[in-house]
Amino acid sequence: MSIEFNKVSYIYSEKTPFEYAALHDIDLLIKEKKMTAIIGATGSGKSTLVQHLNALLLPSGGKLKVLDFEIVAKEKATNLKALRSHVGLVFQFPEYQLFEETIMKDLCFGPKNFGASDEEAQKKAIHALKLVGLDESYLEKSPLDLSGGQKRRVAIAGILAMEPDILVLDEPTAGLDPQGAVQMMSLFKELNQKYAKTVLVVTHDMEHVLNYCDEVVVMKKGTIYAHTTVKEFFKDTSYLDELHILPPAIVRVRQMLNERGFHLPSDCYDMKQLCSAIAKEVKHHG
Repeated sequence: MSIEFNKVSYIYSEKTPFEYAALHDIDLLIKEKKMTAIIGATGSGKSTLVQHLNALLLPSGGKLKVLDFEIVAKEKATNLKALRSHVGLVFQFPEYQLFEETIMKDLCFGPKNFGASDEEAQKKAIHALKLVGLDESYLEKSPLDLSGGQKRRVAIAGILAMEPDILVLDEPTAGLDPQGAVQMMSLFKELNQKYAKTVLVVTHDMEHVLNYCDEVVVMKKGTIYAHTTVKEFFKDTSYLDELHILPPAIVRVRQMLNERGFHLPSDCYDMKQLCSAIAKEVKHHG
């Protein structure tokens, strides 16, 4: 039940003076139940790519398969509502999408839109709110009374209340402080591991890629530049150098020490491993 792009292209404002090709013949297979990072420079096509997953955008060319749903360019897409019940898309600053009088009403909106009864929707809402670390005391509050971080959690809970199999997150930690960002990423990793959700994260933060993701898709000028595991990706920083993306701090430290004569293994990805490798080097040359 993976996600498969087959020669997918997308053109904005097709057949107008403003025509712009954002995706070019994308071939991509994203494994289910993995947490995959989508990275690349601004304008590389990341957001355009993920908006195809719940048919917010339909391909100009090629076809894609999401779970058991297939979307083919130039053919009328069917069962889009069913598809969107399985794919939850969280935009940047999702809290701007909060619009109801109370949090309960906001959380119930999605499930009821997909056919849940009032009672079912309320149960889903309460469960989703607990998943994001908020208790039932918030249900009758207005979204306007919440802090920025709480609004973000409620907005994500609104997506989770629909119980999607695939969760797509477009810069989900934008605007959050470091602690809030860690809490959000830890939540997404828990959803991936504990609830077997397939999670895709569009991000510029390489610390998040290293610490939370399993695989990395690198986009460049509307094409797939690389697709590999996280560990393989950070063994060689040439991709990041070429894309002008700053590697994670621990990778930079390892690289800096090797440039100064150390011979640290390329698979040191946490502080304990790095310190142990440095100690061995010092002892060997001491």
